[in-house]
Amino acid sequence: MIESNKLKFFNDPIYGFIRIPNALVYSLIEEPYFQRLRRISQMGMSYLVYPGAHHTRFHHALGSMHLMEKAVQVLRLKDVEITTEEEDGLLVAILLHDIGHGPFSHAMEHSIVSGIAHEEISLHFMEKLNMKFNGSLTLALEIFKGIYPKKFLNQLVSSQLDMDRLDYLKRDSFYTGVAEGNINSERLITMLNVHNGELVVEEKGIYSVEKFLMARRFMYWQVYLHKTSLVAEQLLSKIFDRVKELMEKENTIQCSEALYYFLNNKISQQNFDDNVLQKFAQLDDVDILSAIKSWQSHPDFVLSKLCRMLIDRKLLEIKLKNKPLNRPKFDERFKTIKKRHNLSDEDTSYFVFKGEIKNRAYDQEKQNINILKPNKKLIDVAKASDHLNLKALSNTVTKYYMCYPKESV
Repeated sequence: MIESNKLKFFNDPIYGFIRIPNALVYSLIEEPYFQRLRRISQMGMSYLVYPGAHHTRFHHALGSMHLMEKAVQVLRLKDVEITTEEEDGLLVAILLHDIGHGPFSHAMEHSIVSGIAHEEISLHFMEKLNMKFNGSLTLALEIFKGIYPKKFLNQLVSSQLDMDRLDYLKRDSFYTGVAEGNINSERLITMLNVHNGELVVEEKGIYSVEKFLMARRFMYWQVYLHKTSLVAEQLLSKIFDRVKELMEKENTIQCSEALYYFLNNKISQQNFDDNVLQKFAQLDDVDILSAIKSWQSHPDFVLSKLCRMLIDRKLLEIKLKNKPLNRPKFDERFKTIKKRHNLSDEDTSYFVFKGEIKNRAYDQEKQNINILKPNKKLIDVAKASDHLNLKALSNTVTKYYMCYPKESV
């Protein structure tokens, strides 16, 4: 049963008052599945670098819905047909697009459940809610899955210029205090249009798109993939690798019932059923932080040290390079730590390890951003732009990292 629209506004620090548009949206926000997002951090471990980055997926979901409502208004003014049912579908799809995120969002995406992206878990939640609300989410599901006949509606939810990205860049810039990532999302939305059934940007909006892509590149390298955030998230992942390893030998790990379930069972796409979904819905950041605080005193040297590093922010040193790292230097550091603490190779690998990260700010091959010229011709933004760096954003950039203890573990 959909309740009446009692609460009409949220006060948001980014956009001011966000209106709840209808009773269905209000009822979905009240659902425990959605309220859980209040306890899921938006930016993982980034608060260890940017102290203000404590905002949640709940904030982001509401902000994305607000921008979607603005986009619908703009497109209707330009004589783009969007029915009331389609508008409701768009609002629900964007509101619930991140409902499948686990604790600390991307930082633990594959530590809790293996091989299942958060989008797939979001789909499970939406299908469950669709049953509860007697099929009211059917159209939203089609849009979320990208199969709705009107392609531009799908693109508003998921593309390289969707309402998700327009909100998280502006919101994450605000909460981190990184002004270079701030974008004019309202200006971008005003420049949206539809041509041949696809979402496009009018030519006068090209500089806003340039700013958006440059801001995205800056935010990824300076915020989302900041080396300190990277090493903190690697430690978080390795803590859970170690716990799972210990649980194969003994079952003395203390944590919440929901977390224990996922540590004690190998959950994959094949066995992710309704029972698993209900267990997943009980998990949030609180389970993880509580467990890590408890594990600081675990008798296992590796687990206790990793946990103390994260809790006390005594993180590993990290070297980030544009070229593959020097193998002899890595081997030397590995041997030093192994000998100093009398560790096995396997145990040493929790403290000395390397890897690589990749990012591409703009993908010309997948759902590119088209600029609509006055003569109704379309041109890719990278070709239309006179910004020399824009084409470079289409290239995948790879960086290589090595992590190791500073002086002692």
